[in-house]
Amino acid sequence: MTSPPCNTTGQPPSHPPVSLEPSTKKDPSKSKKLFRKFRSVFRSFPIITPACKIPVSLNVSRLHHDGHIHGGTRITGTLFGNRKSRVNLAIQENPRCLPILVLELAIPTGKLLQDMGLGLVRIALECEKKPAEKTKIINEPIWTMYCNGRKSGYGVKREPTEEDLAVMQTLHAVSMGAGVIPSDSGEQPDGDLTYMRAQFERVVGSKDSETYYMVTPDGNNGPELSIFFVRI
Repeated sequence: MTSPPCNTTGQPPSHPPVSLEPSTKKDPSKSKKLFRKFRSVFRSFPIITPACKIPVSLNVSRLHHDGHIHGGTRITGTLFGNRKSRVNLAIQENPRCLPILVLELAIPTGKLLQDMGLGLVRIALECEKKPAEKTKIINEPIWTMYCNGRKSGYGVKREPTEEDLAVMQTLHAVSMGAGVIPSDSGEQPDGDLTYMRAQFERVVGSKDSETYYMVTPDGNNGPELSIFFVRI
């Protein structure tokens, strides 16, 4: 594991110059107006955990002993956010590329990382399938989220902010690991900015389903985190 670069004071710069490369696979983004509308609605939703009747299964048998999956594409996934605030998920082709997807999920960062420390975590993101659907599944603007079979609020896609890009830039040399990114501004009201970065296998089932399986370092114990995108 590689640690984030630090300045002479032992802390990373607040906004390091962004030298991330554009993704080689560009997806059309939604309009900024639509993004702002969904984001404003999402901010008003509480973090809730009512019971869910939708079962979520994890097909661990697809994993090989070396962590690879038939038909899977290796990508980089980063979970980050202040411990008491909602967690963000950034997907990159590799650590030195700009994110191709940033999602804000209605679960506190600290809670998600705590759950992952206790065992497998399965996140299902569902949205409604529309007739003659042409939008790529990762470009859907809003999702209903289930964590280990329980409804946990919503997930919203958004454009990367300056702060998101600063985190990605700070971690550009980190391929896998977890830790805390110190802040130059002192104590954070929502807790430290925590991150966890890992390699994921992206498996495209159809135009209405994609799954991201976390690859564990030893490749033997199955994924600690799986994220399912489904249109139903």
